[in-house]
Amino acid sequence: MSETTPPAGNPYQTAQPFSPADEKLWATLIHLGGIFFYFLPALIGYIVLKDRGPFIRQHSTSALNFQLTVLLGYAVGLFTIWIFFIGAIILAAVAVVNIVFSIVAAVAANRGEYYVYPVAIRFIVA
Repeated sequence: MSETTPPAGNPYQTAQPFSPADEKLWATLIHLGGIFFYFLPALIGYIVLKDRGPFIRQHSTSALNFQLTVLLGYAVGLFTIWIFFIGAIILAAVAVVNIVFSIVAAVAANRGEYYVYPVAIRFIVA
């Protein structure tokens, strides 16, 4: 039996940066995914894609911060649902804000522009 030495260098490949078109596509999908799946697309995008370029890092971080803020808003709405009118108004307002700002962010991402949600709490700093 002959001994072979393993190849030198890092055994793990580093992620290749996205092309600008791919960055815009993924950033747009992350923002739009928040409408239907709340924080999950932003979380997955942040974990998997954040090292693929500064554009996708900023958009995934921004979307994740916004979706976590939306989650907090839903929690407040559900906590106050026993006061029917207040809880219902909070839940409806959070849903509308989520849809509107996610669409605005997706359009900005598709244009190749950076976007920061105006009502997001910065839980994660890029």
